[in-house]
Amino acid sequence: MELFDVYPLYPVTPVSAKDIFVYDENGKAYLDFYGGHAVISIGHSHPHYIQRITEQLNKLTFYSNAVQNPLQQEYAEKLGILSGCEDYRLFLCNSGAEANENALKMASFATGRSKVIAFEKGFHGRTSAAVAVTDNESIKAPLNKYHQTVILPWEDLEALEKELAQGDVCAVIIESIQGVGGLQVASNAFLQSISSLCKRYGSMFIADEVQSGFGRSGAFFAFQHAGVTPDIIPIAKGMGNGFPIGGILLHPDIEARHGMLGTTFGGNHLACAAGLAVLEVIESEDLLSEVNKQSAFLKKQLSSLDQIKAVKGRGLMIGIELEFPVAALRKSLLLSQGVFTGGSSDKQLIRLLPPLTVKEKHSEQLTLALRKELSTVNSTTP
Repeated sequence: MELFDVYPLYPVTPVSAKDIFVYDENGKAYLDFYGGHAVISIGHSHPHYIQRITEQLNKLTFYSNAVQNPLQQEYAEKLGILSGCEDYRLFLCNSGAEANENALKMASFATGRSKVIAFEKGFHGRTSAAVAVTDNESIKAPLNKYHQTVILPWEDLEALEKELAQGDVCAVIIESIQGVGGLQVASNAFLQSISSLCKRYGSMFIADEVQSGFGRSGAFFAFQHAGVTPDIIPIAKGMGNGFPIGGILLHPDIEARHGMLGTTFGGNHLACAAGLAVLEVIESEDLLSEVNKQSAFLKKQLSSLDQIKAVKGRGLMIGIELEFPVAALRKSLLLSQGVFTGGSSDKQLIRLLPPLTVKEKHSEQLTLALRKELSTVNSTTP
C-alpha cells in the first residue's frame, strides 16, 4: 500500500529530538526553528512532559467520554488560570481544524445564522467548514463551497461593517497573527472594531488561536494584546507539544446545551496529561516572559543581515521577508546548515516558529547559517 502524497518531502528522517534540536538516523543535528508547524512549544522531549505522559501510560491511556475523567477538569482549571479566561467553558477535541469546525458550529447554534466572514490569506483548517473559511481555492472541494462564506480584504473595516449590517452573519473568524498567510499581525484597533461590531450586529467573534496561542505571541493568546474578549477561541498546536489535542473556549454568554458537541478521542487521558505538562512548564519556567525577551533578541539578530527586506510578526511567530522566492534558500538552510524553517503563502517569506525554550545561542546559530547561505545566493546572482 502506498501513502497518500501530502507534502513534498525533504531527504531528512528524524529519529530523535531534544529541546530545540532534531537528530536524523546518522546522528546529524538539525536546529528546529519551525517546531513542526508551531506544535513544539516547550521543546522536544522535555523531562517533565515525558514524566507526565509516562506516568499516565502506566495508569490509563484511554476511556470514552461516557465516564468521568478528572484530568479534563484539572486541565480546564489550569488553562483558565494561566490564560486569564477562567469564566469560559472548554470543549476538548483533537486538532486545530476540528476546533475551528466546532467553533463555527457553536456560533451557528448561538445565532441561528449560517454566513461567516473571514479574511484574505487566512487559514483555518482542512475539514469542511474550516476549509470553507480558508482563503485557498486549491484545497476546497465542491462540497466545501456550499458553506456561506465571505472573504474580505485584511483590515477593511468599511467592508466588514457593510456585511455585518445585513444582519445575517453568524460569525467573524480571524487569526490575530496570520501564519500560513505570511505573518500579518492584526492591529489592535481592527480587533477592537471586530469585537464591537459583532456585539452591535449580534454576530460571534471567533479568535483563531490555533497557531498563535499558548504564549507564542508573548501573551497567552495573541488577541490579548488588543484587550478584546472573543466569543469563541479555537486552540490546538502548541497545547500538546506534539500529542494531538485541540479545543474551543466558549464565552459564558453562549448557551452550551447537552448534546451540541461530541467527541470520541477528544480530551482523552493521555492528551490531558500532555496538555497539563505543557501548562506546568509554561508556568514554572516563566516562558511568556522568555518569549518576549527571545523575540527581541532574534529580531535584532535578523535585522543585522543586509539582505533581509523586513522582519514581520510578533513574539516567536516571525517572518523573514526577502527580495526573492525562498524555497531554494530554505532547502539549502536545511541540507547545508541543518536548520528547519517554514514557508507560507508568501513565496518570499521564511516563517520561524521555534519552541518557546529557544535561547540567544540558537538565534545566533540561525543568523550565522542565514548569513552563509545568503552570501552564497548573492555570489551566484548575475
